[in-house]
Amino acid sequence: MRILGISAFYHDSAAALVRDGEIIAAAQEERFTRKKHDSRFPSKAVEYCLAEDSVGLSDVDFVAFYDKPFLKFERLLETYVAFAPRGLRSFAMAMPLWVREKLFQKNMLHNELKRFSKEFDWERRLLFAEHHQSHAASAFYPSPFEDALILTMDGVGEWATTSVALGSGNKLEIIKELYFPHSLGLLYSAFTYYTGFKVNSGEYKVMGLAPYGSPRFAKQILDHIIDLKADGSFRLNLDYFNYCTGLTMTNSKFDSLFEGPRRKPEELLTQRHMDLAASVQVVLEEVVLRMTRALAAETGANNLCLAGGVALNCVANGRLLRDGHFERIWIQPAAGDAGGALGAALAAYHSFKGQPRKIDRRSDNMKGSYLGPEFSQADIEQRLSAAGAKYAVLGDDELLDACADALESEKAVGWFQGRMEFGPRALGGRSILGDARSPKMQSMLNLKVKFRESFRPFAPSVLREHVCEWFELDQDSPYMLLVANVLEQRRKPMTEAEQRLFGIEKLNVPRSDIPAVTHVDYSARIQTVHKETNPRYHALIQRFNQRSGCPVIVNTSFNVRGEPIVGTPEHAFRCFMGTDMEVLAIGNCFLRKEDQDPNLTKDYKSAFELD
Repeated sequence: MRILGISAFYHDSAAALVRDGEIIAAAQEERFTRKKHDSRFPSKAVEYCLAEDSVGLSDVDFVAFYDKPFLKFERLLETYVAFAPRGLRSFAMAMPLWVREKLFQKNMLHNELKRFSKEFDWERRLLFAEHHQSHAASAFYPSPFEDALILTMDGVGEWATTSVALGSGNKLEIIKELYFPHSLGLLYSAFTYYTGFKVNSGEYKVMGLAPYGSPRFAKQILDHIIDLKADGSFRLNLDYFNYCTGLTMTNSKFDSLFEGPRRKPEELLTQRHMDLAASVQVVLEEVVLRMTRALAAETGANNLCLAGGVALNCVANGRLLRDGHFERIWIQPAAGDAGGALGAALAAYHSFKGQPRKIDRRSDNMKGSYLGPEFSQADIEQRLSAAGAKYAVLGDDELLDACADALESEKAVGWFQGRMEFGPRALGGRSILGDARSPKMQSMLNLKVKFRESFRPFAPSVLREHVCEWFELDQDSPYMLLVANVLEQRRKPMTEAEQRLFGIEKLNVPRSDIPAVTHVDYSARIQTVHKETNPRYHALIQRFNQRSGCPVIVNTSFNVRGEPIVGTPEHAFRCFMGTDMEVLAIGNCFLRKEDQDPNLTKDYKSAFELD
């Protein structure tokens, strides 16, 4: 039985194909269209998923959509009625779009699917899951657990903003929900907006900025913004927000409480902004800890699965792990709306059709999240030649040696290998790599390659067998969704002068033997690399370790600020040529910047500057 899952029409549209319970393929539309957070129907992603299994849509038994549009429309109408006459302008702007498009999404889906198969029977074969059901299914069904508690936290689905489910075998039952407008995701997004970052994409910047600040506003948040109970349930004080009926997330009352107006997107970051980030991060962690402690006591569950956009907050996840109320935690790597496509397909297979699960208790069934397209060596060579690239084709050992040499020489290495990752993290398939021991690597990658804010931390990729020798962690973290501290013996003591530094001044102080991946609070967002799921990436880090004595390298996504992660060899070559990246490995093709046509390099750099 084949089931195609789809998420679309809000943000991060995606498609996923499940065959007899096995995840065959999954990808986000933005990787094909190059439009960040593309929300349109995922035509390219659907096309890829079908091709990966060598089938057409007529071979698919069901298509499952990740939410129920009519319930969302109901929430919109009821919210505007509840707050009337406020929000008339927002209502007038939203209604035409809903009436023209979103209210008739079933027909839109039908029309899009007809393009793949004219005989598609949408009346019988098109299914709709609820938003949080899709999230919960995406977290539980691929997990290594027979039984688990599933916690979903995000902005909002149809009505639910937080939900609790119990999973056992192929059964999944939602037992508790919190409803809009009371939302932990929207609270965090409000501070994302207020600190000048983009909602639904800049939340991880707030998380990265938090360690530079002091949580001096946490009391104001808890006293005025959120009414938090002992069991983690909460209500927001809507007097401070505009998101129900307005065109902004916060209002003037919010400004007064937090000592000034919203930061403009390119305005200089100040200590106040860092303190705001630290404060909302502390509050989010407190909510999550209270909630999970109460749920563990109430249900007696030993295993916890997480999904929804809040589950991408790896700092909170790390605290949750260290809190120790659950024996094991598993987090869906595509925890946001893109993962809803996979969850809808799995919910249709296991919940709707009642099919049994096949559980991999040693790991999980996500295949390392390497579920996207890959390219043959012949295809890579043809594409690079057509783009004007100069490259050498190396054997496997030669390629590993060349890349390890480049890393040891403190060069930025583009790494495009195997299948593309599903989810927002680059996991060694579409990555830019560097030497974690280099004190200049973080600022160099941020400013000269990624073209992004200097404060942004980078993640370490570490061989799973060596993780406990470098970090306060001794378990799998394959999806870069857990934060842990660098071991005490790997840290560098700070001088008295360094300890007196504030904010961004802390950035250039080497904190450990691996300064490029050690954040200002000695933490790191860890990816454990496993030979079973990514043998070539594992072999590269192993080769680097043999030379340097360090099994840790820098891993960041293969893109520049504002662009999706690269999807094709051509995208990778363009990014390589338009930045100060020195080396690129695509398949067995090895490229050096110095070998490329200087005129072509100049053209690509100019194009990036214009972008």
